[in-house]
Amino acid sequence: MEKGNEAFGNIFGTIELLSEEHLDTILDSMNKEHSMFYLIEGVKSAYQRGAFTLGEVEVLSKAIRVLSRTE
Repeated sequence: MEKGNEAFGNIFGTIELLSEEHLDTILDSMNKEHSMFYLIEGVKSAYQRGAFTLGEVEVLSKAIRVLSRTE
């Protein structure tokens, strides 16, 4: 792999970062749609790490379904 094409890191185990500037771009250009995507990915990641109780997972799962619905 060429230098410069290597991953800088990743967030939530699903979103690859190419550089520190890429992270800055994500933060600077975030809108409502992107915010919901990142919140959902963050919750999924925390769940996979065992950060919530079963009841909390139920509430968060329902909240994700409500936010993910297309209007």
